[in-house]
Amino acid sequence: MTDSPESPAIGLIAGGGQFPLLFAEAARKQGFRVVTVAHLNESDPRLNDLSDEIIWVKLGQLGKIIHHFHQHLVTESAFCGTITKTRIFRDVVPDWKALTLWNKIDIHQDDAILRAIAGALAEEGITIIESTRFLQHLLFPAGVLTKKKPSNEQMEDIRFGWRIARGVGRLDIGQTVVVREKSVLAVEAIEGTDAAIRRGGLLAGSGAVVVKLRKPGQDFRFDLPATGAGTIAVMTEVKASVLAVEAGQSLLFDPEAMIAAANRAGIVVVGLQADGDEVPLG
Repeated sequence: MTDSPESPAIGLIAGGGQFPLLFAEAARKQGFRVVTVAHLNESDPRLNDLSDEIIWVKLGQLGKIIHHFHQHLVTESAFCGTITKTRIFRDVVPDWKALTLWNKIDIHQDDAILRAIAGALAEEGITIIESTRFLQHLLFPAGVLTKKKPSNEQMEDIRFGWRIARGVGRLDIGQTVVVREKSVLAVEAIEGTDAAIRRGGLLAGSGAVVVKLRKPGQDFRFDLPATGAGTIAVMTEVKASVLAVEAGQSLLFDPEAMIAAANRAGIVVVGLQADGDEVPLG
């Protein structure tokens, strides 16, 4: 053990994107030492400057993560950021601890994998906390965020897409569906949201409606839905018309840039709340 317990430590298991950077900044402002595990070819190098201690690992090096956290007195950690899911078929270098855990998991899908990792860390005295602990302000707000509002026809597509997305999420397949005129054009799977939007948007030609929801029963500690300016860029590319997101259950990055881009492209962005699985009324 090398660190002093006088300054509390918080662990960060970082994927890609800006979320780990925001988490590290917010945690340090709250007086925590940030002890980071960053993933090679995924995490942002700027984490080097935002972390008090950092180690870079390959996917699957669970034992290395545990040792790093024990060394720096970490008892709580968060998962933040994305991992390119298709890499599990080509870039994972599991150590014996990860391989043992992997063989115990019946279904190799997002929630099952992350819950298993969280359980393994808990056995080592490291509790996984909600990734939004310091960042509640990033949760997607309710209401229409753009100048343009959804038409009655678009609201019908949102309701239809909402039902489909709930069902897909219940199966732990993905969080996003792309629809048009009550037809399902794309369902997000391992390829990720942007690829699903491109696939569905190209089939639609124009006017696709994108619905992104939190999976039913999804653990707030990991893999929360997230949208931002990049989402709007992809939607603009395929001439999609509406982005509907479950308010309070998803992360919103770069809101000003996102809304400005949506307004330029004439895209509707709306946050809707539902009562359980019930479809929102608008």
